[in-house]
Amino acid sequence: MIKQAVIVAGGLGSRFGNRTKEMPKGFIEIDGVPMVERSVQKLIASGIEEIIIGTGHCSEYYDELAKKYHIIKTVRNDNYANTSSMGTLAVCAPLIKGDFILLESDLIYDSVGLKVLINDERKNVILASGKSNSHDEVYLAANADGVLNEVSKDKKIIPEPAGELVGITKISKSCLDKMMKYYKSDSSLIKLDYENALKHVSTEMEEPVYVHKIEYYAWTEIDDESMLERAVTQIWPRIQENESLWNVRREVLLNPGPSTTTDSVKYAQVVADICPRELEFGNLMEEVATGLTEVCADPKDYISVMFGCSGTGADEAMVSSCVPPDGKLLVVDNGSYGARLAKIASVYNIDMDVFKSSTYEPIDLKALENQMKSKKYTTFAIVYHETTTGLLNDLATICPMAKKYGMTTICDIVSAYGGMPIDLGKLQIDFATSTSNKHIGGMAGVGFVVCRKSELLKQKDWPMRNYYLNIYDQYKYFLETKQTRFTPPVQTFYALRQAIIETKVETVEKRFERFTACWEILVKALDEIGLKMLVDRKYQSHFITAILIPETPKYSFNDLHDYAKSFGFTIYPGKLGNIDTFRIANMGDIKPEEMTHFTCVLRDYMHSIGVC
Repeated sequence: MIKQAVIVAGGLGSRFGNRTKEMPKGFIEIDGVPMVERSVQKLIASGIEEIIIGTGHCSEYYDELAKKYHIIKTVRNDNYANTSSMGTLAVCAPLIKGDFILLESDLIYDSVGLKVLINDERKNVILASGKSNSHDEVYLAANADGVLNEVSKDKKIIPEPAGELVGITKISKSCLDKMMKYYKSDSSLIKLDYENALKHVSTEMEEPVYVHKIEYYAWTEIDDESMLERAVTQIWPRIQENESLWNVRREVLLNPGPSTTTDSVKYAQVVADICPRELEFGNLMEEVATGLTEVCADPKDYISVMFGCSGTGADEAMVSSCVPPDGKLLVVDNGSYGARLAKIASVYNIDMDVFKSSTYEPIDLKALENQMKSKKYTTFAIVYHETTTGLLNDLATICPMAKKYGMTTICDIVSAYGGMPIDLGKLQIDFATSTSNKHIGGMAGVGFVVCRKSELLKQKDWPMRNYYLNIYDQYKYFLETKQTRFTPPVQTFYALRQAIIETKVETVEKRFERFTACWEILVKALDEIGLKMLVDRKYQSHFITAILIPETPKYSFNDLHDYAKSFGFTIYPGKLGNIDTFRIANMGDIKPEEMTHFTCVLRDYMHSIGVC
């Protein structure tokens, strides 16, 4: 799996004259986005976790870009004026850990090129196109097996080229090491381009580099004003048209899960078939588990145990696994999901008391503490964000209180995880459940429990209440084999990996800001329309808003649902038996402008039934 990319961006861009005198040419904008930034976005969408940019001229531009995309690392080639692309690659080399994608900074290109290289089973592959008519072509020659054996701008040297150099290449670590060995072997190679280093390795050092040609590939390098004009008028429109064919119809899910996903998460599932018992897939699951833990806890103290299931499956794993054989559970029920925790415990005949609380008002902390004071409970269970209503429980106060009375804390954080900053250690939560299909932005199918290791190890000798969902057994087996005990949802894990990458790029803090912006747009519209919310806004999570239905017989949830659906929005009814509501969620890949559009749709429907 390719996790790193390197962009060589040390050049002066002198052919642009004044345009690039005080700006790298990679920052020339096409349709409002700098070329290099668009490349960064495409690399992230292709599953790249770290991007190294070798800089030189006006390097501060790239340093600023790295602040926006913190997966970028910049390395300056201080001798950029006297070296070429291989010199810039050389300063990046110490940071390269394995196979990687190498790109030039002054390209616009169809994303399919990245897909082709990443999916090619060969280790070293240089992307080529058919005739480009760019008037600055670099030709590639290959032998009968497709192995690169010549690079030149002179058509006389390569009269029948295998293709034209695009500027995107997949390179193995062993190939890079040989490129570096060659580059350092002779000081006269200081002006060497990376493609000529690749040719030398391919022909002289027994490391074949293959040419993969896409005949009608849409791309161009941009070195001067005429090439920029050609890019804007001819190539960019082709790229837009080609890439639009990959777009999945946009449906904005305003229901509380599963949530709207990015196209890149959807397409991450399209991978070569793999047996989940292969080490490669075990490494992927281990990477995903660590990524899930990092969202809410320190991996030194916590570990994520994953199952093929929903969030409720994870809840069942937690409740049935984490109460000692002779223990007693205290469950807070202030909504359907707290009630579900209690129901799971009752199914397993776990000794339990239920603390009932209002579904739309804060928990009475004094009454809850009085219940805890009996000291007869070993375990305390609560939901962080009650998805029924949008009520956010004060776990920063409640969980330390439970710990004060000696209880292990087990929490459903399904609808809060990944949407707001959470630190399980600071909250004093020992076990927390979530799922792949809510704020984290993956596809449905993976439930997981983030476990404090010291508490998990206490379960070692406990008799198993369940089989498939036993946390300790799943943890122990994975620790020993890098496999789950039973067949995992393979493709869903690839999508979840991509979702974790995109969460890290955006950051949970920025994601919470985005969800809050959507919530504020919704709340403002509800005030203007005259609709009331079930939960006082100061106790709301900003993720779920339960809205009281209007007092008119003309209102029909089904009519509202169908009207919203005609505009690409899916909404959800309420879940409180004695209070009629409908719910609007801010989860997943929802954008403020989409919430603004939805509020217009909601206003139109309400106007049609005489509410506003």
